[in-house]
Amino acid sequence: MTPARHNPPLAALLILAASALLAGTTLLAKALGTDELGPPLHPMQISHGRFLFAFLVIACTVGVLRPRLSRPHWGLHIGRTSFGWVGITLMFASVAYIPISDATAISFLNPVFAMILAIPLLKESIGPWRWLAAAVALAGALVLLRPTPDSFQPAALLALAAAASIGMELIFIKKLAGREVPLQILLINNAMGLTIASVAVSFVFRTPTSEQWAALAGIGVLMACAQACFVNGMARADASFVAPISYATLVFAALYDFTVFRVVPDHISLTGSAIILFGGLVLVWREARTAPPITSRKDPNR
Repeated sequence: MTPARHNPPLAALLILAASALLAGTTLLAKALGTDELGPPLHPMQISHGRFLFAFLVIACTVGVLRPRLSRPHWGLHIGRTSFGWVGITLMFASVAYIPISDATAISFLNPVFAMILAIPLLKESIGPWRWLAAAVALAGALVLLRPTPDSFQPAALLALAAAASIGMELIFIKKLAGREVPLQILLINNAMGLTIASVAVSFVFRTPTSEQWAALAGIGVLMACAQACFVNGMARADASFVAPISYATLVFAALYDFTVFRVVPDHISLTGSAIILFGGLVLVWREARTAPPITSRKDPNR
């Protein structure tokens, strides 16, 4: 495969597109998890739709492009997909009860959890700046949980658990990096995810309305397109340049939530989100200072 040419402006546009598409999946998940399009669907049925239609898109892409495939590392793929399925299901469950912007902000803890998990699992050493960034981001999550008797959001714990699960998925992604071509990783991930989701949904399946089928298809297609944009964006610029742009997902999430559900972020949501973003940016800044340029560090996992 010919490496993509270094093109930061195009990379920025691709990451912005990925952010808008990714926020769109949570918007559709919220519509499906509430009564906007009919009787609410179970989160496991929503995640099944995500894997079903994303797999169809990616399988068709593989059929057209016919990339050279290698022998997969099945153990890493099983671990990556299992934690990814749990994470996306919990994320879809959370957005039915809390603002999309809050759930999206909490999801930005993924790399923080991955950093902490890398200590025992990858034997990585963590310096004081990284610990500071993690502490700041976790403090922001605590703000979003609203830990008072009158305002506590139990559903925010679902988003927090989703972030931890996807953080574990990032560990497997890091181990897979460089072993296989991205399209093969996406194909196997979505095929395995569809298998797991199909078993799980058999216990809660309910025939969706035509509008819900369209939304489920939309989630899968948007997710597949977001993955394609993200992977191509990461291939055209350094990760330290690309990573902060991906935080635009929070802006798109808040915009969609307001436009469709008329949800206006309150001062607690804005404060907690800002703290998490600050912690994330500190982590990105430190990574940029300590790591050599990397054109592809991770791909999106929902």
